[in-house]
Amino acid sequence: MRVVVGICGASGVIYGVRLIEVLKDLGHEVYVVVTRNGLKVLELECGRDVINRLRELSNGFYRDDDWGSPLVSSSWIFDCMVVAPCSMKTLAAISHGYSHNVLVRVAINALRLGKKLVLVLRETPLSVFDLENALRAARAGAIVLPACPAFYHEPKGINDMINFVVGKVLDVLGIEHKLYKRWRGYA
Repeated sequence: MRVVVGICGASGVIYGVRLIEVLKDLGHEVYVVVTRNGLKVLELECGRDVINRLRELSNGFYRDDDWGSPLVSSSWIFDCMVVAPCSMKTLAAISHGYSHNVLVRVAINALRLGKKLVLVLRETPLSVFDLENALRAARAGAIVLPACPAFYHEPKGINDMINFVVGKVLDVLGIEHKLYKRWRGYA
C-alpha cells in the first residue's frame, strides 16, 4: 500500500512517527509531509535525530512548502493518507478546502479521489468550531479518529497507549497488525 503520512504542529507527533515505523516494518511505501510547526514539535517532543530517521524510513520526505513535490498533483497515485497528529488549524483548512500548504493539498486530493483520509485529532477540549470542522471533514469523506487510547488492553506504559491509537488507524486502513490486544468481551 502507498500511504501518505502528514505530521502537523500539534502535540503528539509520536503517533505519526510510530505509524511510519509500523507501516515500513509491514512493507508499505510511506511518503511523509511535515509542516513547519510539525518540524518544531518533532524536535521538541522526539529530538532532532527523529527527523533524519523519518527521512531514512520514508520513500519521500517533504516539507509543507515543497510545491514541486509529486504529491501535490491529483494525478499522483496513492492509496490513503493519515494526518497524525492533526492540528485544529489543519482540520479547519481541510474541512474548508483551503490548500495553503502541501499537506492540506494532498488531504484534499485524497477526498477528491475518494481515498481514505484519516485525521488523528490531538486537541482537548474541543470548541464548537473544532466540532463543526470535524463534522464537515467527516461529511466530505474523512475519518475522524481522535487520539484516545483505551485501557481494556491493560497498557503497561505510554508505548502501549501509542500503539493502541496507531493500531486503530491501521484498523481503519484495513492493515493487519498486532499492536494491541483486542477486546474479547467480559470473562
